[in-house]
Amino acid sequence: MAAGYNLTLSTLGFGNHWNQDVLEQIADAAGGTLSYIQHPEEAVSEFSRLFNRIQSVGLTNAHLLLTLSPQVRLAELKPIAQVVPETVELATVEERNQYVVRLGDLMTEVPRVVLANLYISQLPEGEQPIATLQVRYDDPVIGSENLLSESVQAFAHVLSLYQPAANPQVQQHVLALAKYRQTQIAEMKLIQGDRSGAATMLQSAAKTALQMGDYNAATVLQDNATRLQEGEELSEADRKKTRIVSKTILQ
Repeated sequence: MAAGYNLTLSTLGFGNHWNQDVLEQIADAAGGTLSYIQHPEEAVSEFSRLFNRIQSVGLTNAHLLLTLSPQVRLAELKPIAQVVPETVELATVEERNQYVVRLGDLMTEVPRVVLANLYISQLPEGEQPIATLQVRYDDPVIGSENLLSESVQAFAHVLSLYQPAANPQVQQHVLALAKYRQTQIAEMKLIQGDRSGAATMLQSAAKTALQMGDYNAATVLQDNATRLQEGEELSEADRKKTRIVSKTILQ
């Protein structure tokens, strides 16, 4: 597969008759992006977006190296996900007491945001180290491979009494992942024939999108929920648009 050869692949679906599961799996596994070109006149702008993305690549074959403290472990189900520039569940491989996560190409002006779900045992009060992070990458400009970034240590601020202090930026990223997973559950329920359950999950995803200010996604998700509640079928275009808005924020 392309990822095994350190290739980045993006996929494009033209019109409404293409397999969104297959194209999304290819793009996700190969570190690319899935594009939906519903109408011919959208092709130029979409190709331009992809070309600009390719031009902005600074580092290639990047991997996140995550070393956890003894009292810390990864969640067993879907522990690591990317949420920027698009939402993708990331595969994790354990190598020599550290976890390796393929990130693919890194762009110079577009951040890469990755969330990790960690289980942490009871720790003493104060600043406690929970993980060490490093990025391994290739630099095509100087022709060097397997370079390592500086190590960054992550800490938890442990309190004897819980005092919520949510970070607004992190909260936005958590909401983006929630929107994606709620939409996935809705699609699964629809496949199983549970139209009511699918509509409920799409409504939940729409509310999540509203919370994060993603009004385009909220409109698409709520419209589809309403169609299901009114006994209508979702068209191929509806399903594909739902998948796209679940993964990213439409501009």
